[in-house]
Amino acid sequence: MAIKQDYYELLGINKNASPDEIKRAYRGLAMQYHPDKNPNNNQSEEKFKLINEAYEILSDPQKRSYYDQFGHTGPGLGNNFSQEGFSEFTDFNEVFGDIFSNFFGGTSTSGRRRQSSQRGSDLQLELKISFMEACFGVEKVIELNHMKICKSCGGTGALDEKSIETCKHCHGTGQVRHSQGFITFSSTCTYCRGAGKTITNLCPKCRGGRKISETTKINVKIPAGIDTGSKIKISGEGDSGYGGADNGDLYILINVKDHPIFRRDDTDIYCEVPISFTQAALGAEIEIPTLNGNDLLKIPAGTQNGKVFRFKGKGVPIINGFGRGDQNIKIVIETPTKLTSKQKELLKQFAQEEEETNNPIRKGFLDKVKDIFQK
Repeated sequence: MAIKQDYYELLGINKNASPDEIKRAYRGLAMQYHPDKNPNNNQSEEKFKLINEAYEILSDPQKRSYYDQFGHTGPGLGNNFSQEGFSEFTDFNEVFGDIFSNFFGGTSTSGRRRQSSQRGSDLQLELKISFMEACFGVEKVIELNHMKICKSCGGTGALDEKSIETCKHCHGTGQVRHSQGFITFSSTCTYCRGAGKTITNLCPKCRGGRKISETTKINVKIPAGIDTGSKIKISGEGDSGYGGADNGDLYILINVKDHPIFRRDDTDIYCEVPISFTQAALGAEIEIPTLNGNDLLKIPAGTQNGKVFRFKGKGVPIINGFGRGDQNIKIVIETPTKLTSKQKELLKQFAQEEEETNNPIRKGFLDKVKDIFQK
């Protein structure tokens, strides 16, 4: 995984930069790398997204605090915060709500909407489960650390209602107008960030961030037949949204542990079972492991090494469906390594009486060898 560049380096500022310095740095870089100014330039577009990503974190007091302490892995950051404001860019007017909202005297409220109503971030969590839990399903209780609306201030970020005032710079509109020659344009108010309101006394619990990190226990139902790489979506269990907007969603990424005996391929199960030379030659009935416990397998006399026996319907259940895969038993004939004197003598006698008719595979191989060298 690529290492993310430091947000302060991206904006060309130091870690003690003031909010105004962050805004100025962001505006200059955003104007420089905006896709409308650099059409069909993938590198410029990627740089623009990274700049917005950095600004989204460093312009938020709480997110900046988390980032300063924990880096890119801070609570509520991860790789999903971009959904709160800068995940997609379509046109100049939509993107530059913080720089140029509209030209020729127009008015835009895109920046204000982003502040007043904002969907919560999606979160992703990896969950390791056992092989058997994946095969037959399980219910897990997980602990999730996510960002919830501060209950102390109700998500306003203010100490109380008296601490919320109409912005004196935009007079509550969230927009300020500028003129350059005969061109008049509007931009999002830098003092209230388009909210139209300013806070004189911050909420002591969230410090104006409007959200706080909370740990919640969530029940997760894992369906039978799930496999590594599958995702389970739990709606509404991501970070809380602002201004009545929907919460983000939680995605559970499944990672299944290996099994000491079984190997899985989709819904089929594979297992190697060792047997002795005499069991293969004379035949036997042996116990074999299955997902549902031990079962009996009849080994016919003369079974060869690598022979596969199939048990229909003994594999993994089909996820969200009906039926099961098969279990495949591969026979591995084990050659004894330590023989007693009596065993050696018996095998020598067996070898003397052994005829090629008892070994058709070897006889066929030797016949092919003869044909090759006689040509």
